[in-house]
Amino acid sequence: MLESIKPHIADLRKRLGISILAIVAAFFACFSVYEPILDWMMVPAQAVLAEGSQMVAIEVQETFFTALKVAFFSALLVTLPITLWQIWLFLEPALLDSEKRFVVPFILSATFMFFIGASFAYYVVVPFGFDFLINFGNQVVTVMPSIGKYVTFFTKLLFGFGIAFELPVFTYLLAKSGLITDQSLKDFFKYAIILIFIISALLTPPDVLTQFLMAGPLILLYGISIYIAKVVNPAATDDEIEEQEEMEDIRN
Repeated sequence: MLESIKPHIADLRKRLGISILAIVAAFFACFSVYEPILDWMMVPAQAVLAEGSQMVAIEVQETFFTALKVAFFSALLVTLPITLWQIWLFLEPALLDSEKRFVVPFILSATFMFFIGASFAYYVVVPFGFDFLINFGNQVVTVMPSIGKYVTFFTKLLFGFGIAFELPVFTYLLAKSGLITDQSLKDFFKYAIILIFIISALLTPPDVLTQFLMAGPLILLYGISIYIAKVVNPAATDDEIEEQEEMEDIRN
């Protein structure tokens, strides 16, 4: 058994190696221009902070480590198509010839949906979430946001929403492979709601507003996924099931 999985392990190592090399190369390129990237990341926060206010670095090394975070975050975004391409190449041997032609649509749609989710986080969730957290209790305390904490807050939300918005893409692939149907997604809906709120709580800051801002779109995306599965791989009707059973009886 070990011998049979050795080629897969070797291929996985190769795909990981290519992805990591691409990320490392992009990291150094992004680190050299981290300041304009950080300015872009600060735009939603600057709209919330009082005029003349700015973020602070609490520790001596915080600015440097923030630059590293910014560069790493940017490198992951820049190399996303390469990472998706390597994932596809790893899965390709298990796919049928008819399924392999979906490589370009998969990479384009997955990249597009990730950036749609990240854009929703950038323009909606980050401003609302940051405004809520900054202004909560501001009559009692004066909040001085840390630049390092903000970058962590920012990247966590953007990646969380980017990954969450991949749901319709992976639903299409699973439905196309015959692994799920619209009925199986409908049957799982009540459990999906619980999972969605758990995931939202894990991927967002500990406040109700941002959790609902993630849970709401995820529930909507789940509904869209049900429709996608219905179009791609609808569940068999009762008549079709009876017809299949009759055909099997005839064959037997």
